Amino acid sequence: MAEPAVTFLLENVQKMMVDQIDLISGYKGELKQLQNDLELMTAFLEESANVREKGKVYRQFEKRIREVVYKAEDTIDDCLRQAAAEKSSRFGKLNPKRLDLAKRVRTLREKEVLPVFSEARAGFASLPIFNGSAATAQSSRTDDKKIPLLREENVVGFDEEADTLIRTLTEESEKLEVISIIGMPGIGKTTLAWKIYNDKRIQYEFPTVIWVYVSQEFNMKEVFLTILKKSNQKDRSGFTEYQLAQEVRSFLQKQKFLLFMDDVWTPEAWEQIKAALPESNKSGKVLITSRDEKVARRAGVKEPQKLGFLDVTQSWKLLQLEVWGKEDECPNELKVIGKDIAQQCGGVPLAIVVIGGILREKFGNVKDEWKKVSTSVTSYLNYHDKEKRTENIILLSYNMLPHDLRDCFLYLGMFPEDYEIPAWKLTRLWIAEGFIQRRPGKSLEEVAQENLVDLVARNLVMVDKTNARGEVKACRVHDMIHEFCRSQSAFAKQNLFQEVKKSKERDFDPPLSEISNSRRLCIHSYVVDFLRKKPKGPYVRSFLCFSKEAVVLQPDYISSIPDAFSLVRVLDVNPIKFSKFPAKITQLIHLSYISLSGDEFKALPDPVSKLWNLQTIKIDTLSRTFDVKADIWKMMQLRHFKTKAAIVLLNREGRGKGGENLQTLSRLSADSCTEDVFNRAPNLKNLGIRGNLSKLSDTTCLAKLDLLQKLKLVYDIFPDSISQNGLRALPSPEKFPANLTTLTLSSTYLEWKHMATLGQLRSLEVVKLKEYAFMGKHWEAVDGGFPCLEVLHIARTDLVFWTASGSDPFPRLKCLQLNNCEKLEDVPLSMLEKSLEVLNIERVTKSVVKLATEMEEKKKQEMPSPHTNKRGTGFKLIIAPGDGR
Repeated sequence: MAEPAVTFLLENVQKMMVDQIDLISGYKGELKQLQNDLELMTAFLEESANVREKGKVYRQFEKRIREVVYKAEDTIDDCLRQAAAEKSSRFGKLNPKRLDLAKRVRTLREKEVLPVFSEARAGFASLPIFNGSAATAQSSRTDDKKIPLLREENVVGFDEEADTLIRTLTEESEKLEVISIIGMPGIGKTTLAWKIYNDKRIQYEFPTVIWVYVSQEFNMKEVFLTILKKSNQKDRSGFTEYQLAQEVRSFLQKQKFLLFMDDVWTPEAWEQIKAALPESNKSGKVLITSRDEKVARRAGVKEPQKLGFLDVTQSWKLLQLEVWGKEDECPNELKVIGKDIAQQCGGVPLAIVVIGGILREKFGNVKDEWKKVSTSVTSYLNYHDKEKRTENIILLSYNMLPHDLRDCFLYLGMFPEDYEIPAWKLTRLWIAEGFIQRRPGKSLEEVAQENLVDLVARNLVMVDKTNARGEVKACRVHDMIHEFCRSQSAFAKQNLFQEVKKSKERDFDPPLSEISNSRRLCIHSYVVDFLRKKPKGPYVRSFLCFSKEAVVLQPDYISSIPDAFSLVRVLDVNPIKFSKFPAKITQLIHLSYISLSGDEFKALPDPVSKLWNLQTIKIDTLSRTFDVKADIWKMMQLRHFKTKAAIVLLNREGRGKGGENLQTLSRLSADSCTEDVFNRAPNLKNLGIRGNLSKLSDTTCLAKLDLLQKLKLVYDIFPDSISQNGLRALPSPEKFPANLTTLTLSSTYLEWKHMATLGQLRSLEVVKLKEYAFMGKHWEAVDGGFPCLEVLHIARTDLVFWTASGSDPFPRLKCLQLNNCEKLEDVPLSMLEKSLEVLNIERVTKSVVKLATEMEEKKKQEMPSPHTNKRGTGFKLIIAPGDGR
């Protein structure tokens, strides 16, 4: 959209006028004039967006404004790059005879910015005033959105099909059996498969249940690695495809398994997968979903389950569930309109779900708003082809998005199809790209998170995982929505991004000669081949790689990325394994987001300090420690620094105030946890610490972090053994941050008596105890502690007896998760049942399973309605396959 692009450029110019005085000398006056022009244009666009019809003419003007803004941004940033390079080469002195930057900015204003602004003002003035047509209206925004329930809770019309397939899957067979679900896109194939996946009969019958997203552009190695995640933690990333196939066959041959293969596109793809499956294992079953009947015919002898369209009654039921969360909540005055809208969706579940997301957003005079939606649906669905109808409903939902959400939504197409998108990564990328608009009283991260929840609420994004507090941790988009995002973002339409692919002729598409026209590039395969071609994209501002397998980059090509994209702002190339830190990265002065991976990375070099615009640094390395030679206190925009290694801050004498914006620092070396460091970074919200944690007992520096919400402590005293030399004690309660809500302990090997210390942290809501955080056979929980604790996660421990004294040791506990507690025999569930809503157990003893199922039965008797847990009341028991019931 034009408005966010203008606002982003304006903010960058404003920051430049303050932070880069030495680089802009000579053309500050021209920049000030440009700043004034942009402020006027921003105000004008905001006003026009609220009152003018947004038809084809409006969108054409938007595109022209956006192109001019991009050109202005590129011109200014190229000038800055040249000035910075000159300053560096001349030992800090600017060349007085350098390029006349003032003249370039003046020409840009006079020849480009002002003419298109004047033309847009005249053109917008001739457009009709907005009359409330829902086809172009933006939906209202609300700050109080709840994440919709996971999709399987709103399954309509598949009960008979699910029962039939479950009976087939649980029948005995003479060899490996394959069952198929087929149907058009959006008809509900994945929804039905997911319903079966979560059915208790399946979880009981099959000790090993595996879900694999295949998709159109699947990676065979990734499919095999996903299957093998269920076997053990062995690192197989370096295995060849043949070796992985052998491992898969060996693993599955010994299992009674059910393998879900979602979205298999071609018979050829199935044949590749089939080659690794143990055909002689008569205890094994495979369920595949596909839109192509040929795949089903090739895969198995059984007749495939063909999904038809929902009838009118089922369509109306699903629409009600999407809008209100349950049936029979629709006001009488909306029923006729609602049923008409449901019928127009043609019985396609995805279409109904997306329309439900639109209707859920309507406030004020709801009846009138629903009538407008009904009219819009009629105009958008002038097609007999039901697949085309669904595409147009997605277009309708897109056109109703607020302008600041549209680029955020389309950006989802940058990720591969069926990709699990981490919410933390997505929201930080949105911020770095300039998509997030500032709102009073809220941080950029909070606004970005609200935008994600908004897209989820509109049913354009699916929640894949939630964190302990119920917030979105990972998400996905339906493949039809993914394709819509890609097509809308193409160069011919909005030039938001371009995916680089190899065509059938084995050439790159788009050709390398055309990538200079692209604003953002993503590539998910043939990455090394692409970089070997030495591409040039002087105005490419983002380069993202989400290859599903590691890409080893030879030393000769380490500089290929900075050489190709000199103005790049976002660089997320985590799958590329660099043999050493790419030195030329430090010349990319406009970088705001960087994610790099190198097994041997040991340090962040000093020149990184010059990247004045850098907001997010994410480093993946196998090193235990990571020396930061760069002076992060000079980096005024730095907000997030993440790596699993222990960050050692070597430059502690810097005088800058860069740490004031720092929100995430993880994982900091215990040796670097000093009063000086935390005084410089007083606004930290998320902190990880790795090293000899006993040093924290001697300092009160953590207590000064009043804004800290999340703390992770990882005990590491290499080369000494942590199991033989466990942490003796935790810091006393007053040495922890007062407002801490989430605490994770890992590998601390504490005695259970020290849980009493955690119990005195009055603000704690989430506690995660991982990798033998506590050791010992017995833990007795007592009254008086954990007044606010809602989530407790215990993973990997030798605990045998967990008992409790008193009446209510965890008065507000809602979720208990037990993983790999393979010796645990007793859990005080009777004392937890009053508040407990979710119990999630995996790899526990039969005794714990028995206690859990008894509690579930008791809860069912207390709340017999099957819908009681849909709004946060009631009880949900999750038992991993293999633990049995």
